[in-house]
Amino acid sequence: MSLNPNSGAFSLSPSGEGRGEALTIIKIGGNVIDNSEKLHEFLKSFTDLPGYKILVHGGGKAATKISDEMGVQAKMVDGRRITDIETLRIVTMVYGGLINKNIVAQMQAYGSNAIGLTGADGNMIKAVKRPVKEMDFGFVGDLDENSVNTKFLGNLIKIGAVPVFCALTHDGDGQLLNTNADTIASVLAVSLSKYFETSLVYCFEKKGVLADVDDESSVIGQIRSSEFDTLKDQGIIAGGMLPKLHNAFEAINNGVKDVYIGKADELELLTTQTFGTRLIQ
Repeated sequence: MSLNPNSGAFSLSPSGEGRGEALTIIKIGGNVIDNSEKLHEFLKSFTDLPGYKILVHGGGKAATKISDEMGVQAKMVDGRRITDIETLRIVTMVYGGLINKNIVAQMQAYGSNAIGLTGADGNMIKAVKRPVKEMDFGFVGDLDENSVNTKFLGNLIKIGAVPVFCALTHDGDGQLLNTNADTIASVLAVSLSKYFETSLVYCFEKKGVLADVDDESSVIGQIRSSEFDTLKDQGIIAGGMLPKLHNAFEAINNGVKDVYIGKADELELLTTQTFGTRLIQ
Protein backbone atom coordinates (compact mmCIF):
# COMPACT_ATOMS: atom_id res chain seq x y z
CA MET A 1 0.00 0.00 0.00
CA SER A 2 1.35 3.41 -0.90
CA LEU A 3 1.89 5.94 1.84
CA ASN A 4 2.53 8.81 -0.53
CA PRO A 5 0.96 11.83 1.22
CA ASN A 6 -0.97 12.63 -1.93
CA SER A 7 -2.15 9.09 -2.60
CA GLY A 8 -5.43 9.51 -0.71
CA ALA A 9 -5.33 5.80 0.11
CA PHE A 10 -8.21 6.13 2.53
CA SER A 11 -10.01 9.03 0.85
CA LEU A 12 -9.85 11.22 3.94
CA SER A 13 -12.20 14.14 3.60
CA PRO A 14 -14.20 16.29 6.02
CA SER A 15 -17.41 14.85 4.62
CA GLY A 16 -16.15 11.24 4.53
CA GLU A 17 -17.39 8.46 6.75
CA GLY A 18 -14.06 8.40 8.63
CA ARG A 19 -15.07 11.55 10.53
CA GLY A 20 -17.27 9.50 12.86
CA GLU A 21 -14.37 7.31 13.98
CA ALA A 22 -12.83 8.06 17.36
CA LEU A 23 -9.29 9.39 17.64
CA THR A 24 -7.67 10.09 21.00
CA ILE A 25 -4.60 12.32 21.11
CA ILE A 26 -2.74 12.20 24.41
CA LYS A 27 0.14 14.37 25.50
CA ILE A 28 2.30 12.90 28.26
CA GLY A 29 4.84 14.90 30.21
CA GLY A 30 5.97 15.97 33.63
CA ASN A 31 7.33 13.58 36.20
CA VAL A 32 5.66 10.60 34.52
CA ILE A 33 8.33 10.41 31.83
CA ASP A 34 11.07 10.45 34.47
CA ASN A 35 9.51 7.59 36.46
CA SER A 36 9.91 4.28 34.62
CA GLU A 37 7.25 2.47 36.66
CA LYS A 38 4.63 5.18 36.14
CA LEU A 39 5.52 5.42 32.47
CA HIS A 40 5.07 1.66 32.01
CA GLU A 41 1.65 1.82 33.71
CA PHE A 42 0.58 4.77 31.57
CA LEU A 43 1.67 3.15 28.31
CA LYS A 44 -0.26 -0.02 29.20
CA SER A 45 -3.42 2.06 29.83
CA PHE A 46 -2.80 4.03 26.64
CA THR A 47 -2.49 0.83 24.61
CA ASP A 48 -5.79 -0.44 26.05
CA LEU A 49 -7.75 2.66 24.95
CA PRO A 50 -10.22 1.90 22.14
CA GLY A 51 -10.05 3.49 18.71
CA TYR A 52 -7.27 5.26 16.89
CA LYS A 53 -4.57 6.92 18.99
CA ILE A 54 -1.67 9.37 18.82
CA LEU A 55 0.82 9.99 21.62
CA VAL A 56 2.74 13.25 22.00
CA HIS A 57 5.47 13.49 24.61
CA GLY A 58 7.59 16.15 26.19
CA GLY A 59 10.70 15.54 28.20
CA GLY A 60 11.73 18.97 29.41
CA LYS A 61 12.85 17.81 32.83
CA ALA A 62 15.13 15.16 31.36
CA ALA A 63 16.49 17.71 28.90
CA THR A 64 17.16 20.18 31.73
CA LYS A 65 18.95 17.50 33.77
CA ILE A 66 21.19 16.50 30.87
CA SER A 67 21.77 20.17 30.00
CA ASP A 68 23.01 20.77 33.54
CA GLU A 69 25.28 17.73 33.35
CA MET A 70 26.74 19.09 30.11
CA GLY A 71 27.19 22.59 31.53
CA VAL A 72 24.47 24.18 29.39
CA GLN A 73 22.13 26.26 31.54
CA ALA A 74 18.44 25.85 30.71
CA LYS A 75 16.55 29.13 30.33
CA MET A 76 12.76 29.32 30.68
CA VAL A 77 10.24 32.15 30.18
CA ASP A 78 6.57 31.60 31.15
CA GLY A 79 7.06 27.84 31.04
CA ARG A 80 8.68 27.89 27.59
CA ARG A 81 12.29 26.95 26.86
CA ILE A 82 14.68 29.33 25.14
CA THR A 83 16.51 27.19 22.57
CA ASP A 84 19.97 28.25 21.46
CA ILE A 85 21.97 25.96 19.18
CA GLU A 86 23.52 23.96 22.04
CA THR A 87 20.13 23.48 23.65
CA LEU A 88 18.67 22.39 20.30
CA ARG A 89 21.31 19.68 20.03
CA ILE A 90 20.48 18.45 23.51
CA VAL A 91 16.69 18.39 23.06
CA THR A 92 17.12 16.62 19.72
CA MET A 93 19.12 13.89 21.44
CA VAL A 94 16.78 13.66 24.44
CA TYR A 95 13.36 14.11 22.79
CA GLY A 96 13.94 12.47 19.42
CA GLY A 97 16.32 9.80 20.66
CA LEU A 98 16.39 8.75 24.29
CA ILE A 99 12.75 9.35 25.29
CA ASN A 100 11.00 8.73 21.98
CA LYS A 101 12.66 5.41 21.21
CA ASN A 102 12.28 4.09 24.76
CA ILE A 103 8.55 4.86 24.63
CA VAL A 104 8.19 3.22 21.21
CA ALA A 105 10.02 0.08 22.39
CA GLN A 106 7.81 -0.21 25.48
CA MET A 107 4.65 0.22 23.41
CA GLN A 108 5.74 -2.53 21.06
CA ALA A 109 6.08 -4.79 24.10
CA TYR A 110 2.41 -4.10 24.87
CA GLY A 111 1.34 -4.97 21.33
CA SER A 112 0.90 -1.39 20.10
CA ASN A 113 2.49 -0.85 16.68
CA ALA A 114 4.09 2.48 17.60
CA ILE A 115 6.17 4.55 15.21
CA GLY A 116 8.37 7.31 16.63
CA LEU A 117 8.29 10.62 14.79
CA THR A 118 9.53 14.17 14.73
CA GLY A 119 7.65 16.71 12.66
CA ALA A 120 10.33 16.31 9.98
CA ASP A 121 9.56 12.61 9.42
CA GLY A 122 7.20 12.33 6.48
CA ASN A 123 6.96 16.14 6.55
CA MET A 124 4.33 15.58 9.25
CA ILE A 125 4.55 18.94 11.03
CA LYS A 126 6.15 22.02 9.48
CA ALA A 127 6.72 25.05 11.67
CA VAL A 128 7.88 28.63 11.32
CA LYS A 129 10.78 29.85 13.44
CA ARG A 130 9.38 32.16 16.07
CA PRO A 131 10.13 35.80 15.15
CA VAL A 132 12.16 37.90 17.57
CA LYS A 133 9.99 40.41 19.42
CA GLU A 134 10.39 41.26 23.10
CA MET A 135 12.20 37.94 23.55
CA ASP A 136 14.38 35.82 21.27
CA PHE A 137 13.33 32.21 21.87
CA GLY A 138 15.97 30.90 19.47
CA PHE A 139 15.30 27.75 17.46
CA VAL A 140 11.64 27.45 18.48
CA GLY A 141 8.87 26.63 16.04
CA ASP A 142 5.38 28.11 15.89
CA LEU A 143 2.47 26.22 14.35
CA ASP A 144 -0.79 27.12 12.64
CA GLU A 145 -3.79 25.34 11.12
CA ASN A 146 -1.80 24.45 8.00
CA SER A 147 1.21 22.94 9.78
CA VAL A 148 0.06 19.30 9.83
CA ASN A 149 0.28 16.94 6.86
CA THR A 150 -3.14 15.55 7.72
CA LYS A 151 -3.61 13.26 4.72
CA PHE A 152 -0.32 11.42 5.23
CA LEU A 153 -0.84 11.22 8.99
CA GLY A 154 -4.43 10.03 8.54
CA ASN A 155 -3.26 7.29 6.20
CA LEU A 156 -0.66 6.20 8.75
CA ILE A 157 -3.26 5.98 11.49
CA LYS A 158 -5.67 4.07 9.27
CA ILE A 159 -3.20 1.25 8.57
CA GLY A 160 -2.92 0.59 12.31
CA ALA A 161 0.21 2.52 13.23
CA VAL A 162 0.26 4.53 16.46
CA PRO A 163 2.28 7.72 15.88
CA VAL A 164 4.44 8.86 18.80
CA PHE A 165 5.50 12.47 18.31
CA CYS A 166 8.30 14.17 20.23
CA ALA A 167 8.56 17.93 20.66
CA LEU A 168 10.52 18.60 17.46
CA THR A 169 9.31 20.02 14.14
CA HIS A 170 11.10 21.43 11.07
CA ASP A 171 10.92 24.51 8.88
CA GLY A 172 11.05 22.80 5.46
CA ASP A 173 14.53 24.20 4.79
CA GLY A 174 16.51 21.63 6.76
CA GLN A 175 16.27 23.20 10.21
CA LEU A 176 14.86 21.32 13.21
CA LEU A 177 12.90 23.43 15.68
CA ASN A 178 12.03 22.85 19.33
CA THR A 179 8.24 23.10 19.61
CA ASN A 180 6.09 22.98 22.70
CA ALA A 181 4.58 19.49 23.00
CA ASP A 182 1.29 20.87 24.33
CA THR A 183 1.04 23.01 21.19
CA ILE A 184 1.84 20.05 18.94
CA ALA A 185 -0.92 18.00 20.59
CA SER A 186 -3.43 20.85 20.24
CA VAL A 187 -2.63 21.55 16.57
CA LEU A 188 -2.75 17.83 15.74
CA ALA A 189 -6.14 17.57 17.43
CA VAL A 190 -7.58 20.59 15.61
CA SER A 191 -6.23 19.47 12.22
CA LEU A 192 -7.45 15.90 12.54
CA SER A 193 -10.85 16.86 13.98
CA LYS A 194 -11.93 17.51 10.38
CA TYR A 195 -11.58 13.78 9.69
CA PHE A 196 -12.08 12.05 13.05
CA GLU A 197 -14.14 12.51 16.20
CA THR A 198 -11.16 13.77 18.15
CA SER A 199 -10.50 13.96 21.87
CA LEU A 200 -7.42 15.63 23.35
CA VAL A 201 -6.03 14.62 26.73
CA TYR A 202 -3.15 16.22 28.61
CA CYS A 203 -1.69 13.74 31.11
CA PHE A 204 0.82 14.58 33.81
CA GLU A 205 1.44 13.89 37.51
CA LYS A 206 -1.51 15.85 38.94
CA LYS A 207 -5.18 14.82 39.08
CA GLY A 208 -6.16 17.84 37.01
CA VAL A 209 -6.08 21.61 37.32
CA LEU A 210 -5.90 22.22 41.08
CA ALA A 211 -7.36 25.18 42.95
CA ASP A 212 -4.55 24.60 45.48
CA VAL A 213 -1.37 23.08 44.05
CA ASP A 214 -0.63 21.50 47.43
CA ASP A 215 -4.03 19.81 47.71
CA GLU A 216 -4.63 16.88 45.32
CA SER A 217 -8.32 16.85 46.26
CA SER A 218 -8.87 20.42 44.97
CA VAL A 219 -9.40 19.39 41.35
CA ILE A 220 -11.43 21.91 39.36
CA GLY A 221 -13.96 19.68 37.60
CA GLN A 222 -14.47 21.93 34.61
CA ILE A 223 -13.18 25.26 33.35
CA ARG A 224 -14.92 27.47 30.81
CA SER A 225 -12.87 29.62 28.48
CA SER A 226 -14.44 32.69 30.08
CA GLU A 227 -12.95 31.64 33.45
CA PHE A 228 -9.39 31.20 32.19
CA ASP A 229 -8.28 34.82 32.61
CA THR A 230 -9.76 35.02 36.12
CA LEU A 231 -7.93 31.89 37.27
CA LYS A 232 -4.74 33.23 35.70
CA ASP A 233 -5.10 36.59 37.46
CA GLN A 234 -5.65 34.78 40.76
CA GLY A 235 -2.43 32.84 40.28
CA ILE A 236 -4.23 29.49 40.26
CA ILE A 237 -3.03 28.88 36.71
CA ALA A 238 0.64 29.78 36.38
CA GLY A 239 4.00 28.59 35.08
CA GLY A 240 3.91 25.56 32.79
CA MET A 241 0.13 25.28 33.16
CA LEU A 242 -0.35 28.56 31.26
CA PRO A 243 0.66 27.28 27.79
CA LYS A 244 -1.13 23.98 28.50
CA LEU A 245 -4.45 25.70 29.15
CA HIS A 246 -3.96 28.13 26.27
CA ASN A 247 -3.45 25.26 23.85
CA ALA A 248 -6.31 23.29 25.37
CA PHE A 249 -8.78 26.11 24.79
CA GLU A 250 -7.45 26.65 21.26
CA ALA A 251 -8.40 23.03 20.61
CA ILE A 252 -11.84 23.05 22.22
CA ASN A 253 -12.74 26.28 20.40
CA ASN A 254 -11.70 24.88 17.01
CA GLY A 255 -13.58 21.65 16.52
CA VAL A 256 -12.07 19.19 19.01
CA LYS A 257 -14.80 17.14 20.70
CA ASP A 258 -13.37 16.87 24.23
CA VAL A 259 -10.33 18.22 26.06
CA TYR A 260 -9.22 16.86 29.43
CA ILE A 261 -6.31 17.45 31.79
CA GLY A 262 -5.63 14.72 34.32
CA LYS A 263 -3.34 12.26 36.03
CA ALA A 264 -1.48 9.78 33.86
CA ASP A 265 -2.03 6.80 36.13
CA GLU A 266 -5.79 7.40 36.12
CA LEU A 267 -6.09 7.29 32.33
CA GLU A 268 -8.34 4.21 32.45
CA LEU A 269 -11.03 6.45 34.02
CA LEU A 270 -11.28 8.37 30.76
CA THR A 271 -13.77 5.90 29.29
CA THR A 272 -15.58 4.83 32.46
CA GLN A 273 -15.72 7.62 35.05
CA THR A 274 -14.92 11.27 35.68
CA PHE A 275 -11.36 12.07 34.65
CA GLY A 276 -9.44 15.16 35.73
CA THR A 277 -10.50 18.60 34.55
CA ARG A 278 -12.74 18.97 31.53
CA LEU A 279 -12.41 22.13 29.46
CA ILE A 280 -15.51 23.55 27.82
CA GLN A 281 -16.34 26.59 25.72
